[in-house]
Amino acid sequence: METALPGTLSPGQFSLVYNMLSLAIASMLGSFAFFVMARSMVSAKYRPALVMSALVVGIAGYHYLRIFNSWEGAYELNAAGVYASTGHPFNDAYRYVDWLLTVPLLVAELIAVMALEANKRRTLMTRLSFAAVLMIALGYPGEVAEPGMMKHVWGIASSIPFVYIVYVLWTELGTAVQGQSGRVQELVRNIKLLLLATWGFYPITYLLGAGGILPQDGSAIVTIQVGYSIADILAKCGYGVMIYLIARAKMDADGEVA
Repeated sequence: METALPGTLSPGQFSLVYNMLSLAIASMLGSFAFFVMARSMVSAKYRPALVMSALVVGIAGYHYLRIFNSWEGAYELNAAGVYASTGHPFNDAYRYVDWLLTVPLLVAELIAVMALEANKRRTLMTRLSFAAVLMIALGYPGEVAEPGMMKHVWGIASSIPFVYIVYVLWTELGTAVQGQSGRVQELVRNIKLLLLATWGFYPITYLLGAGGILPQDGSAIVTIQVGYSIADILAKCGYGVMIYLIARAKMDADGEVA
């Protein structure tokens, strides 16, 4: 997927995206190191969740490096003091490849850290992982489609599994935390709200673009790229830290040690 770029960007616009992509890379790699080391700080039944957290940010860090390189190659500073398109395409498809791999892992790690009964855990992981893959797979054709009816059709189709995931997390997972300590219930509630807020950014941006609401100039791509970067840092790094905190809270409530 090659994103259409404006012919020129101001130094401030180019640098803002450049620096946000750099921040995302640093955040993913730093989080990867933390989650690897944090495995030894939780008991065995919570370690799969930390492994998944590390996989998520490791995969995302690689893809952000590719996005960063693509952005850097798409513009160069000219004699007029503005960044002009080099003619090299900006490949934003790395985001969809990343989401296809990491979104199922995000829902799986939340289920894993709850340490549910085996059959319940397998059922939830299978259903939600499939819904997550379906959500991304249905969104991609709409992303690359020309503005018009089909873009909206694919957008609506992609929203159906998203709503299903949210429904399951708020009902079945909500039931699963009943009887847990107040701290665990608070953390699970907050992580669900974080997931809803960060994942909700993507369809909103998609619909704004599909409706032609975003301005067709440099500010549009800057807004999208900066917004996606912030949402990914929160949805992957911040989410993973909360997974770790849930594991620690459950251990404290049960009197466990690593």
